[in-house]
Amino acid sequence: MQHAGRTTRRWLTAGAAALMMTLIAPAAISAAAPNRPNGSAGADHAMGSQIRKHEGSGAATRAVARPMAAASSVRGIDVSSWQGTVDWTAQWNAGKRFAWVKATEGTNYTNPYFTSQYGGSYKKGFIRGAYHFALPDKSSGATQAKYFSDHGGGWSADGKTLPGVVDLEYNPYGATCYGKTKAQMRTWIADFSNYYKKRWNKYPAIYTSTSWWSKCVNSSFSSTNALWVARYASTVGTLPYNWAYYTVWQYSSSPIDQNVFNGTTTQLRTFAANHD
Repeated sequence: MQHAGRTTRRWLTAGAAALMMTLIAPAAISAAAPNRPNGSAGADHAMGSQIRKHEGSGAATRAVARPMAAASSVRGIDVSSWQGTVDWTAQWNAGKRFAWVKATEGTNYTNPYFTSQYGGSYKKGFIRGAYHFALPDKSSGATQAKYFSDHGGGWSADGKTLPGVVDLEYNPYGATCYGKTKAQMRTWIADFSNYYKKRWNKYPAIYTSTSWWSKCVNSSFSSTNALWVARYASTVGTLPYNWAYYTVWQYSSSPIDQNVFNGTTTQLRTFAANHD
């Protein structure tokens, strides 16, 4: 498993046994159906929304919804303002043990539900963290990492807080790679990552898809940043450039974003507790 830090990288092997996993019932999502937040037209993009738009949502596999994951694994979800008030008790009862909550996008958006979602998951016992939807053409990586850090994206070595995540996917507003060359995109990501590491002594995890990464970056961050890969299928498939293992796999968006951590609960807590 490619965790951010030497301590965690040796836990798993690529030949881990397979385990069939199931999805939760729709009733466990939220007290109300997700709606576009007021005034958020074009301003609030959930994790994976653009990957699903460009690569598909795996509708053919959702009927089965049983991804092959490592034998030692932990299930979790990610949420944004689209989920509104989340029923964390139902999620816990459905077997979920970790969650990432959208905090920010670019430098002009904060999730109005962040406090309730982040705090609610914590109170229920979830190991939780925050994520940032990146807009690399709007400002520098360091500028967005600062905005994220200042609006809920921080980290502490308490074993209950997951590292912040930079969500890198297709541009919802225009050119797929935000008008940047691969070298420029690599520089932007490094700028974000280095700022976050300097401020919190923890590298942010990188969320992306293999297809987008190959098209827009195709550089190695495997020695520093944990990989959260999106692929809506029964197998994780080929990983982005030079990552040997994934730390988290987002395998479905139905009825809410479904994720699996590539390790045990103890390893998840260690991932949340260890400095890089």
